[in-house]
Order: sequence, then C-alpha cells, then structure tokens
Amino acid sequence: MSGDAIDTILAFDFGLKRIGVAIGNSMICQAKPLSVITATANEPKFAAIDSLIKEWGASRIVVGLPSHPDGTEHEMSARCRRFANQVHGRFNLPVELVDERYSSAVIAAKRGEVIDDRAAAIILQQYFDANY
Repeated sequence: MSGDAIDTILAFDFGLKRIGVAIGNSMICQAKPLSVITATANEPKFAAIDSLIKEWGASRIVVGLPSHPDGTEHEMSARCRRFANQVHGRFNLPVELVDERYSSAVIAAKRGEVIDDRAAAIILQQYFDANY
C-alpha cells in the first residue's frame, strides 16, 4: 500500500491449464474479471502476463495460494509459490499471495464453464478487503 498513489493490481488464479486474471485498483478496491490465459508453455504464458502488465500499468500482483480447508498445503501450493516468484523475478513488481481456499467454491458455474477469471476476481477482492 503506497501512500496516496493509486495501485493498479492484477490478480492471478494459477492453474496448469489456465490462469484466471482479474484487475482492480487501490482507489475503488473493486475487483473485476479480466481474462483467462490458456497458454501452458512458460514463454507464451509470461508473454501474455507481460502484455497485461503493460496494457493496464499494473504496479502490484496478487496470486491465489491454494490450501486445504484446514489450512494445510495443497499439491498446487508449491507451484503457485513458484509462479509468484517467477512473476516477481521477471517483472520486478511486488507480488503478494492470498489464501484462495474457497475462491472457486463460491462461484456457481455450469459444467465445463471457464471460471478462472472470476476466481481471480474473488482472490483480488479478498486482498482488497484485507488490506484497504
């Protein structure tokens, strides 16, 4: 949280097949779904992230960190931490992890519907609610 400056924040719901993306800023503190990155190889995935960071002028990144309902590590936890570290290393922006235990569970989705961007918005909204 930087003083009076308005941070544009991108949030990612990391998955092996898709990465949901949401956006918001520190002035209105409302997250909205933005897009879903479907690239699975690292270079196109990070190229898409780079493009979003530049397009929206993001100054901070939030990444959802999955865990089991009791708070123990999930098999995706380490992968999400690694993804967050890679984003930080590549783009030199502050990256914060947010507990995403229930982000997908609260979305009423139809079978086969892609909800990753909405899950990212819930993660980002949790970040706003906890920090602003």
